[in-house]
Amino acid sequence: MDNTSSRRLALARDVLKTEADAIMALADRLDDAFDRAVSLMLDCPGRVVITGMGKSGHIGRKIAATLASTGTPAFFMHPAEAAHGDLGMLTERDVVVALSNSGESDEIIALLPAIRRKGVRIIAVTGRSQSTLAREADVHLDARVEREACPLGLAPTASTTAALALGDALAVTLLNDRDFREEDFALSHPGGSLGRRLLVHVRDLMHSGDALPVVRTGTLLKDALLEMSRKGLGMTAVVDGSANLAGIFTDGDLRRTLDISLDLSGVSIDSVMNRQPRTITENKLAAEAVKQMEALKINGLLVLNDAGRLVGALNMHDLLRAGVV
Repeated sequence: MDNTSSRRLALARDVLKTEADAIMALADRLDDAFDRAVSLMLDCPGRVVITGMGKSGHIGRKIAATLASTGTPAFFMHPAEAAHGDLGMLTERDVVVALSNSGESDEIIALLPAIRRKGVRIIAVTGRSQSTLAREADVHLDARVEREACPLGLAPTASTTAALALGDALAVTLLNDRDFREEDFALSHPGGSLGRRLLVHVRDLMHSGDALPVVRTGTLLKDALLEMSRKGLGMTAVVDGSANLAGIFTDGDLRRTLDISLDLSGVSIDSVMNRQPRTITENKLAAEAVKQMEALKINGLLVLNDAGRLVGALNMHDLLRAGVV
């Protein structure tokens, strides 16, 4: 390794260590101010409004997004835009979390009188406990760092990392206090993989009605194969005269039947079907169908309603298309 590469790696390691040290120091400094900040946000009947200028603003946007997705209604308000009308988004029911490493950001300080007139409580996240913002806030969270990771000591690096980590600590603590669960998270992320796993049910994906492959007991195998071909699921359910589920016949069963005999003429579905079909109820999560299929090493399930009646069929391709797998 040449000198240039060694120098780069040494600097990168120093940056990571500096930022890690800043977070650990922040953890050691947490006190009752953090608890009061959490209580203010937890008891807030409105929204938590995050504001910050420059790099603090970028961090603020992420904190607002994390809060909103974990059960605490929140949004980001740009301080410069707030001074030109966006302050109207604030109500007396809200709580403001203002981020400024110096605690002296002009755009934020200029907003304080108007925020106070609205009766809004303020949580300040700064690196200077004697700053204007820290003094004017209802709660001050000390996010100071010993030094920035930038060799020049100028670019916000360790300070923004510390502020971001503190925001995560607030969000996760609030999540825990709200007893926020996976299902709640999924409702905020319906387009994500977690949302699909926790919100999509078997009934949403199953083939039912005319799309459900089904034949009656006594049907000739060749006619059952036509039903399988028409419906394209690689299987057909078999029901008795009272529409009770009697069995299933799949592509795999066909291969096993052909291993025994190539002459299928006159063969009844009753003699070759599987009389113990694997089933799932329509109200189960689609993710449970995936788990069952994988455990049993099968590609399809018949679907029953709560009364035990056949209502649908589901195969692995349906789950793949829906993004549940």
